[in-house]
Amino acid sequence: MTETVPSRARETTRVVNTEVKRQDSREKLLGKTRYAGDFDVVGQLYARLVRSPLPSARIVAKDATAALAVPGVVAVLFGEDVPNNEIPTNTAGIKGRPLPPSWVLATERVRYHGEPVALVVAENTRALAAAEALVEIEYDALPVVSDPESALESGSARVHEGGNLLSEWNIDRGDVDKVFAEAPIVVEGRYEAQVVDHAYLEPETGIGWLDDEGVINIKVSTQEIEHYRRIAHVVGLPDSKVRVQAPYLGGGFGGKEDMTVEPYIALAVQRTGRPVKMTWSRQESLTARAKRHPVRMSYRTAATEDGQLLAHDIDIVSDAGAYPLLSGFVLLYITLNAAGPYRCDNVRVRSRAAYTNNTPGSAFRGFGGMQPVLGYEAQIDKVADAAGRDRVEVRKRNAFKTGDRIPAGQPIETAVWLPQCIDAVMEAIGPRPEPSSPEHRVGLGLACNVQPYGRVAWMNDSASAWVGCERDGGVVVRCGVPDVGGGQVSSLAQIAAEVLGVPIENVTVHFGDSARTPLAGRTTATRQLYMSGNAVLSAARELRAQLVAGVAKATGCAEHDLTLAEGGVLTPEGVVPLAEVVAMCLANGVAINAMKTYFAPTAKPVTQLIDSERIVPDFTFGAHAAYIEVDTRTGEVRPLRYVAAHDVGRAINPLSVRGQIEGAVVQGLGYALSERIVYDEAVNLTGAFYQYAIPTAADCPEIEVKVLESGEGVGPFNARGIGEPPIGPCAATIASAVEDAVGARPTTLPMLAERVLKCVDEGGRA
Repeated sequence: MTETVPSRARETTRVVNTEVKRQDSREKLLGKTRYAGDFDVVGQLYARLVRSPLPSARIVAKDATAALAVPGVVAVLFGEDVPNNEIPTNTAGIKGRPLPPSWVLATERVRYHGEPVALVVAENTRALAAAEALVEIEYDALPVVSDPESALESGSARVHEGGNLLSEWNIDRGDVDKVFAEAPIVVEGRYEAQVVDHAYLEPETGIGWLDDEGVINIKVSTQEIEHYRRIAHVVGLPDSKVRVQAPYLGGGFGGKEDMTVEPYIALAVQRTGRPVKMTWSRQESLTARAKRHPVRMSYRTAATEDGQLLAHDIDIVSDAGAYPLLSGFVLLYITLNAAGPYRCDNVRVRSRAAYTNNTPGSAFRGFGGMQPVLGYEAQIDKVADAAGRDRVEVRKRNAFKTGDRIPAGQPIETAVWLPQCIDAVMEAIGPRPEPSSPEHRVGLGLACNVQPYGRVAWMNDSASAWVGCERDGGVVVRCGVPDVGGGQVSSLAQIAAEVLGVPIENVTVHFGDSARTPLAGRTTATRQLYMSGNAVLSAARELRAQLVAGVAKATGCAEHDLTLAEGGVLTPEGVVPLAEVVAMCLANGVAINAMKTYFAPTAKPVTQLIDSERIVPDFTFGAHAAYIEVDTRTGEVRPLRYVAAHDVGRAINPLSVRGQIEGAVVQGLGYALSERIVYDEAVNLTGAFYQYAIPTAADCPEIEVKVLESGEGVGPFNARGIGEPPIGPCAATIASAVEDAVGARPTTLPMLAERVLKCVDEGGRA
């Protein structure tokens, strides 16, 4: 069930803000969508990686003689065969400290279990498997660093020569020590979030080939077509000699933001001159693909006797794994979000990311906004309880207001409807269900969050789009956005249809092609509707002005008497169909297309001690509530009812908004209750989905969505980003509900049965 709570004043629209079927829905429902792994080329070869079985070792010797002797094997490549084997790292939070690169193929040292060491190319998969087993690599095992806190201690073995500290971010606002010395309420807590996998159904896959112009073409499951530049660097070609195409993705969630199969396909195509396909097995993906960062958080919070927040003192350690990737940026967002959506004038945060020999951490849906929710929501519950106040009222009393500054210094310039979100979920959650047996306990949980959308300001983010008319009156949008399943392409079609007054069925969107569509950046950071949406909006408005000008020239009408609607231009005499409008424009020298680039607000980079007027474009706020039932005999937690409310500014397509929120909640429930990657001294033991407990439909309750619309986002038509924010509150909501049911709160994720049973014992409500 979805309910939309509108803003007080809203612009009347025809296509935007209506529930329309997404352009990709029919093909996906019928199973006709062609994903990257569905494409084949006659005469293609197959490629596979040889990966390290050890998490930390020196490579002593390599020999491909036996592998090359296998019939059908075409090539075996080591790091020495790669034109540019070193992949530079561009990350944040390490000013003055040299960044270790990552490698296409490890040459002298491996630093995590599953790190690629060799690339095998063969005529068929049978030869490929045989050759992979025959590539001889001799290792000399080295000390393993598996605990991030121990990694930061002096004397720890070094993952990289420069030491194990990857990055550090700090916030120091107000006089924290003085406030703690005088505060009537001080509460403390330590919280730990686990390693989880993206668990997308479509594995990392792609196919590449050389075209007649000598360009390496790669059709790949990716969230960033602009990797073509990095791929070109790896193979030693000009950027213009690599083309990346991104068809619809079968799931990404940040896991396909970094390069996966792309450089290996390009290398194999370059070496053989033939088409090459690579698809990682599920075991490869679960073993060696970058994960969400596990984080340990220590909180001290001071408050007044009636529950007003006074100060936070927060220490955070993140496990970056073996290579930097995006860990510095993720840690920045963790730091920015550490105090939550609540006003607090005295905040000290010290965040550090440590190298270990675990699988590298990188982007994951929620990108640094998710882990700290577990901490700050537990703390505000503790404050409310210590003050003897209602948890709902303490949240509403402390909630940010427009004009407040986050602890990092940035003012909040748009509406903060957090109290409205809280009211929406508490009104909808309904009466407490009766437990199913005397041994069961029912609990109610509530949690809130804040999540930035858009990239950090100093990255000078931009997105471009082209909008034009065909002679038959059809509208075409060209934009390099990769559609990861969130309806990005359909949203752009709605925006163009709205501005140009045509039915959405008349709009065709070409997307995700580095050679054929204007570049729009990666589909990450909840940025595409904000960035590409604004680019399409601007281009469509310019095209609209051109079309009106063309009709004015042809008819002699005043431009202010002309509008676009009903599939054409409305004149005082009637409607001129768009096909005739196009003919009028061409006859009078008026362009029938427009290209625009949207530039996000910019700012100077922040320093290690964060204090800035502008860090991110804007924020999305939300609240979740849930009833759960705990079996006090087994520790099983069963969600009974779940309500999620978020202020989306303006819903471009409420149907897609609902889908984003519902999907995020399901993913968040997995994070809360069951999903985890298990290591033994940095060796990943989780190699199949039967070992990785993803929630099924049977595990999830009905999810009720409340879509609030303040009308004050910075996206097109005042939309806010909603792709990532709804995943944030889930774990804290369930933890709060468990505490309400049994009297003690889980502080370590996931909330496995044995951990919940410990809470049952501590709470004494069995």
